Amino acid sequence: MGAVILVVEDDLPSLELASYLLEHQGHRVHRAENGRLGLDAALALGGSLDLVLSDIQMPDLDGYEFLSALRRHPRFATLPVIAITAFSMRGDEQKILESGFDGYISKPIDPEQFVHQVCQWLPPEHRL
Repeated sequence: MGAVILVVEDDLPSLELASYLLEHQGHRVHRAENGRLGLDAALALGGSLDLVLSDIQMPDLDGYEFLSALRRHPRFATLPVIAITAFSMRGDEQKILESGFDGYISKPIDPEQFVHQVCQWLPPEHRL
C-alpha cells in the first residue's frame, strides 16, 4: 500500500497534476486548496499522514503560516513537509529550508521527475 500524502496547493492544475502523478504510483492523496484547509485536513488525518507537499503562496494561510501552525502540534513535529513553489530566485530555497520545510521542489512540476523527487522524503517502505 502506498503512502498517505497531503497536497496543499491553490493552483488547481498543479494540484490535479501532483495528485494524479502520486495516485498513479499507488499513493493515497488528500487535497486542500489553501493553507487553512490544509491544516484542517492534516489535523483530521492525524498520524496516518506520511508526507505533506505545500505551495508557498496561497490564500488564507500561506505556506510558511501553514507550516508554523502544523508544527505547533506535537504529532507533526517530525512529519516531512516539502515546499512546492515557483519561487526560484537566488536565496528562495535557502529561505524555505531555514523556515522549517524539509525540502523544496520547484514548479512547474516535471511529470517525469516529480514522483522520484517526492519519494526521497517518504518512509522506506513507501519508496519506489
